[in-house]
Amino acid sequence: MATLVCFGEVLLRLSAPGFEPLLRSARLEARFGGAEINVGIALAYLGHRVRAVTALPDNPIGAACLGELRRHGVDTSGVHLRPGRQGLYYYTAPAQLRPAQVVYDRAHSAFALAGADHYDWPALLREAQWLHLSGITPALGEAPLAALQSAVAAARAQSVRISFDCNIRRSLWQGREQQAPTLLRPLAERAQLLIGNADDIEALFGGARLSGSIAEQQQQAAQSAFAACPDLQHVAATHRLTHSADHHTLTGLLCDRRATHVSRAFELDPVIERIGGGDAFAAGVLHGLCGNADAQASIDFATAASALKHTLPGDFSTLGAADVEHLLQGGRLDVRR
Repeated sequence: MATLVCFGEVLLRLSAPGFEPLLRSARLEARFGGAEINVGIALAYLGHRVRAVTALPDNPIGAACLGELRRHGVDTSGVHLRPGRQGLYYYTAPAQLRPAQVVYDRAHSAFALAGADHYDWPALLREAQWLHLSGITPALGEAPLAALQSAVAAARAQSVRISFDCNIRRSLWQGREQQAPTLLRPLAERAQLLIGNADDIEALFGGARLSGSIAEQQQQAAQSAFAACPDLQHVAATHRLTHSADHHTLTGLLCDRRATHVSRAFELDPVIERIGGGDAFAAGVLHGLCGNADAQASIDFATAASALKHTLPGDFSTLGAADVEHLLQGGRLDVRR
């Protein structure tokens, strides 16, 4: 069991019911989620100690979010309550030929306004083995960026390993797209685990357009990242073939400085929920690395964990390691009694 710290904004998700377009009816379904905390909750269900570090509004919505984190076994001692609002996103589910849609409403949230001085990083990182971050946080403004930079500096000072998910959300950078590589690259350079596909790595580190198979492209991209990042040990990504909105084929790839390891392909038909699949994958990779699993075992586990997340509604995975191992061992689908 490892101790991991996850830093990022927790959002209130408001979803159209069923497969309706947003606001066609008077109802919305409310859930909590967000990339970094999705990773944290998945890791908690995989048996790890997880500390959430975030800022929430000091109101009934923030209190409900705090209760949700605790309900899923997450340590909330790093959650800061302050004046402000909860960040939101609105979600419309996909259906056959119609893709999913996400609309963010995150400006001026309690998290977006909380700067570096709101977090005591040496204390928050005490006894932690990993700090998990993503490229979403710098997109939210100068205050979250400063907080994240302070987290990275403290992690390096305390020999806490850094997991960085590129998570380049272009809608959050609207009007500032040219800033993204400039701000994200120094953070990626300090990571031991980088989660991003060949397009993400090309966006951060440049280089020629890649060719070859998906594995070859990822290997070439990973070598660019390794050359730029002296502390980097692993680069992980998923590859998704989208046959329709609810039929995908998912494969995972994990590169170290010697080789690229590829998982089996999982046929996801139908996809119940794609949101959070990448976060479950990140949690699976971290689970493998925390347990000193070899690279092939780690990518097999992570991709299976992501595949299973696609069977669950909501943002995060609540399945344990035994569920993932059951799938890896053949996954018989008769009733388990």
